[in-house]
Amino acid sequence: MTPERFKTLPDATWPRLRGLLDVFPAGGTPVNMTIGEPKHPFPDWLPALLDQHAAGYAQYPDNNGLPELREAISAWIARRYGVETDPDTQVMALNGTREGLFNAAIALSPDEKGGKPAVLLPNPFYPVYGVAALTVGADPIFVPATEETGHLPDYAALPEDVLNRTTVAYVCSPANPQGSVAKEDYWKDLLDLAERYDFRIFADECYSEIYRAAPPPGGIEMAAKFGADPERVTIFHSLSKRSNLPGLRSGFVSGGPKSMSEIKRLRGMAGAPMPNPVQKVSAAVWADEEHVILNRRQYSDKFQRSDHIFAEIEGYQSPEAGFFLWLKVGDGEQFALDLWKGTGVRTLPGAYLSRDVHGKNPGAEYIRVALVAPMNEMVRGLTTLRDFLKNNEGRG
Repeated sequence: MTPERFKTLPDATWPRLRGLLDVFPAGGTPVNMTIGEPKHPFPDWLPALLDQHAAGYAQYPDNNGLPELREAISAWIARRYGVETDPDTQVMALNGTREGLFNAAIALSPDEKGGKPAVLLPNPFYPVYGVAALTVGADPIFVPATEETGHLPDYAALPEDVLNRTTVAYVCSPANPQGSVAKEDYWKDLLDLAERYDFRIFADECYSEIYRAAPPPGGIEMAAKFGADPERVTIFHSLSKRSNLPGLRSGFVSGGPKSMSEIKRLRGMAGAPMPNPVQKVSAAVWADEEHVILNRRQYSDKFQRSDHIFAEIEGYQSPEAGFFLWLKVGDGEQFALDLWKGTGVRTLPGAYLSRDVHGKNPGAEYIRVALVAPMNEMVRGLTTLRDFLKNNEGRG
C-alpha cells in the first residue's frame, strides 16, 4: 500500500496520459510528440565497442565507476566548464540521472534544520524531485516557474521561515519542459541565497548539450566562478540526451569531496552500479564530441523549422535549449484530448508535469511537445498542431 505522504504528489504522468487519450481512437495518422526519447542516431561505433567488452558482464561492476570512466568524465567537465575535478573523490558513475537525483537527497539532506526540513523544486518539475523530498521526510515546496519568472523558480521570493528550513534546492537548467536557461546572474543570486540559508543546490543538467547559441552555464562552473563552497553544488549529467543513448542508462554525479563521500557511502550499501561493459563504452562516449555537435546541429534545424511553422501564432516562444516546445493553448488537458481525437497528434498536457498550489497549476494552460521524431514526421505533427490551434483560437 502506498504510504500516505506519497499521495500528495500527482499521479504518474504516463499512466495518466494513457487514461486521457487511449480510450479514444486517433483522429488521423498518429504522431507521438509526448515523451522526450531521443531518436537521432547514437555513435555508430558503439555496438562493436560494447561487444568487445562483453566479457565484463561476468564481473561485479566497479561501484563508483571504473577509473577510465571517472577520468573521462572529469576530463569532459574540464573541457565543458573549465573546472578541474578529482576523478577519485569528486565523480561517481550513475545509472542515469534519476538514480542520482533521488539518492543524493537521501545522502545529503539533514533530518532537521530548525524544524521539518524543506526541499525546493520548480513547478513544473521532474517527478523524482518530489519523491526524493518526501522520502527524506521533507516538505516539498513547489515554486512556480512561469513566464513571469522567466520559467525558472524564484526561490528568493519564498518566506524566510521556509528558507530557514531548506536543505536542498533542485534546479533544472536547461529547464524541462520550458527550455529556459539559468544565466550567470540567476546562478549568482541562487548561490548567495544558498550560502545565506545554508542549503545545497542539486543541478539537473541533462539537457545541457542541446542548445541554440551559447552553451548554458553549469552549476559547478558558476560555483567556481563566484567562489562558492565546492560542497554547495552537486551536478547531474547523462548520456541520454547528449548522445541519444537513453537506454544505456549512463550518467554521473559530481560535487565536493565531502558530498561525494556521503553519496558513495550510500551507493556502497544500497546502490546498483553500472555494468562494466557499459562503463567502458560510456568512457569512450564522454570523450567524443563529434557526435554531440552533429546532434546539436540537427536540433538547431528542428528549432528553425518550428519557429517558421509557428511564426504567426501569437504568444509562441522559441526555447533557448532542450528539445521541447512549451505551448500556451488555453486548457492544456482538453486541448491535448481534442488534438488527439481530431488529428492523431499526441502531446502532453502541461498540468501533468505540475502540481496545484493554492488552487493554481502553472502548467494547466500549456502542452509539452517533444521535437525528437525524424524531421519529416516532426514537421507533419507541428503543422497539424498549428493548424488545429489556429482553427480553435479563443475557445480555451
